[in-house]
Amino acid sequence: MAEAPILSWEGLGLHQGTGWLFKDLDVNIAPRDRLALIGRNGAGKTTLLKLISGEIEADKGTRSVQPGTRIVVLEQDPDFTGCDTLMDYALGGKDAPQSFEVEAIAGQLGIDMERKAHSASGGERRRAALTRALAMEPNLLLLDEPTNHLDLAAIDWLEGWLSRYKGAFVTISHDRTFLRNLTRATLWLDRGSLRRKEIGFGGYEAWEEQVYAEEARAADKLDAKLKIEAHWLQRGVTARRKRNQGRLEKLHQMRAQRAAMTAPQGTAKMKLASDDVKTKSVIVAENVSKSFGERPIIRDFNLRIQRGDRIGIVGANGAGKSTLLKLLTGEIEPDSGTITLAQTLSGVMIDQQRSLLSPEKKVRDIIAEGSDWVDVRGTRKHIQAYMKDFLFDPSLVEAKVGTLSGGERSRLLLAREFSRLSNLLVLDEPTNDLDLETLDLLQEVIADYDGTVLIVSHDRDFLDRTVNVTLGLDGSGYVDIIAGGYEDWQAKRTQRNLTGTKSKSAEDTKPAFSPPPPKSKKLSYKDQRDYDLLPGQIEKLEAQIVRGEDALSDPELYTRDPGKFQQLTTALEKVRAEKDAAEERWLELAELVEMAEE
Repeated sequence: MAEAPILSWEGLGLHQGTGWLFKDLDVNIAPRDRLALIGRNGAGKTTLLKLISGEIEADKGTRSVQPGTRIVVLEQDPDFTGCDTLMDYALGGKDAPQSFEVEAIAGQLGIDMERKAHSASGGERRRAALTRALAMEPNLLLLDEPTNHLDLAAIDWLEGWLSRYKGAFVTISHDRTFLRNLTRATLWLDRGSLRRKEIGFGGYEAWEEQVYAEEARAADKLDAKLKIEAHWLQRGVTARRKRNQGRLEKLHQMRAQRAAMTAPQGTAKMKLASDDVKTKSVIVAENVSKSFGERPIIRDFNLRIQRGDRIGIVGANGAGKSTLLKLLTGEIEPDSGTITLAQTLSGVMIDQQRSLLSPEKKVRDIIAEGSDWVDVRGTRKHIQAYMKDFLFDPSLVEAKVGTLSGGERSRLLLAREFSRLSNLLVLDEPTNDLDLETLDLLQEVIADYDGTVLIVSHDRDFLDRTVNVTLGLDGSGYVDIIAGGYEDWQAKRTQRNLTGTKSKSAEDTKPAFSPPPPKSKKLSYKDQRDYDLLPGQIEKLEAQIVRGEDALSDPELYTRDPGKFQQLTTALEKVRAEKDAAEERWLELAELVEMAEE
């Protein structure tokens, strides 16, 4: 029997500008829901979260909240105004958490809460906001882009915390890996309507394409050409995904070609190379080292970057990613070793600084300097056609930047920068505030770019889709060079930990549910057996969940066979409960092992 919702909206409607942003929406959130809220930039996802939380009032509908339900929101851009320290922010407001809860979570996240708020980085502010939200012990957690500005270690920690969390959450995120790992149902906000399906994000894209295909077929039957034209974006997204599958195959070939490459040795300081057309090398690093004070940032680094390479740079905040990027682009010089740049290297830097876009300027001014035409890497194109390439409605050509959403401004920045003639593209956290369709577009543009690309990102899925070489930094100064994406780098690190192989550039991490050697004399026979067997059982249950979600991703299943749909749904919930129980049991045993080793 389904649990009664802890929060619901019936007939929800909100009027904005000259029309309804959405109307007649029904929203029901159960006590253990793990919901992905999906929709294009501008669809109203953040607004819907604010309506769910009660922060803003609706123009229509009835909101019901189960008594005693504590709703906590993690905003995309928390307001630190008036806060001297990060702790002041965490303990501020009329509904503040307990200080000991804040200190406990801050310790796990590795954040100094006495840090001055005005000088804190985006990552520090995001972790402070997370600390406050989680310490409030919510029954319903509303997360708006929770992984923005977080490094990989913090994202892993957050995923672990949410997997053990007893309450419900709704999350907006562009991080596909985060969504696949955690969500069990999907809310899809699309053109003013809200659909719900009991599948995690892993089944969303197939569901989306099926829905659009059905709409297109219905429009064809009605011979409604204008209605079909209204779906140009959705059909373009579907086609883009299919094209990207072919690009992924090409990317795998590039990774294979790079797997055996090694860097040459050298000794001189930075210089410009003679740009011989016979060589493919555009950046060559030889025995490069860089320190700040007594702290080594980069040690004995060697790499030859070829024309057309897509290089991903990953690591925790403070590990040296920005320093490595500045070395490779010639912005700073190494303390020792060589950085050699091709003479004709011409770079474009995209770092998502939306603040550089004046809110009073029009879209036309940003993309085409007020003209009807834009030069796209040497080719003349009409501005409205170019806007379609970046998923803009052409009618927005006269819109002011200040009226665009944060994600739309990010997309506008991408459109402007990608039009410039260059052979080196540098992307610093390019995925922040982009919706999933725009990420597909960005993947396509990078794949078609005929120059070299350097990407700093914490978005694991995006890196797996775009880069052929990953540079992994662990904060010690050494850099892993892996042919492949994030998963390839992670697999290499996991293998080192499992085999005990020592590497000067390996970070000491542990794979999920990989137990440390227990002291068996401190555990009963049954406890020891459970401790040994549960990781394998959890993996099998996770595989069953994936298969169940795939089966439920068929949008016609309920209509065709409601009995089977209900059977699959019930079975899936049972497996999820078994997995939750197994994880909790293993965590209890892991704590016993830790205490036994102290």
